[in-house]
Amino acid sequence: MLKTLFAASALTLAAASITPALADDGKLVRSISLSGHGEVRMAPDLAIVTVGVMSSAATAREALDANTKAMQGVMASLTAAGIEARDIQTSNFSVNPRYDYGQNNAQPPKVVGYDVSNNVSVTVRKLDSLGAVLDQVVSSGSNQINGVAFQVSKPEAATDEARKLAVADALHKAQVYTAASGVTLGQIISLTEGGGYQPPQPVFKTMRAEAASADVPIAQGEQVIAVDVNFTWEIK
Repeated sequence: MLKTLFAASALTLAAASITPALADDGKLVRSISLSGHGEVRMAPDLAIVTVGVMSSAATAREALDANTKAMQGVMASLTAAGIEARDIQTSNFSVNPRYDYGQNNAQPPKVVGYDVSNNVSVTVRKLDSLGAVLDQVVSSGSNQINGVAFQVSKPEAATDEARKLAVADALHKAQVYTAASGVTLGQIISLTEGGGYQPPQPVFKTMRAEAASADVPIAQGEQVIAVDVNFTWEIK
């Protein structure tokens, strides 16, 4: 369920100015410029998380073999958790030497082993299963989990609602300013839009994996879809 709101004046500062502008016929036209802000809050319906494996060994071959075996287990656990192939994408793969620089870097670095890292970005479309997915990939061999990000899969309707709120906010301010200054609001000279990301508001939920040794706490929160508009009106 969408919850709509205007940003409070104490939190959002809009600069107002009355300035002359040139009309098409070259005459000066007095104008007023204001910004409006609109927000819509809604619960996210999917999450993207990066999971993977870091393996170390004396040789690159050994590290790669160990990493490949572990990643096969991770991929199998994702499939078993109901994650579709289209929602699993390799995001990073690297093979790097590990050096020993000695004490105080007094000697040339010496290769003492190799690290292999393989990570995939996973889209979880059923948020109630996120805790179970995280538990399963760790149990299957993943030792790297990064960047859980919640998203709204279809934000178009909420964005349009935020646009309406932003326009109404700007118009309200314009009416207050023109009434207070004794001028009349005329036609719109220009209108531009900008958007601003705001972090989700935390709402903690606990998601249990059936075979987990402990619950995995997940802060799902609410996504804030925000739109800013900038108006310039002619004033009379």
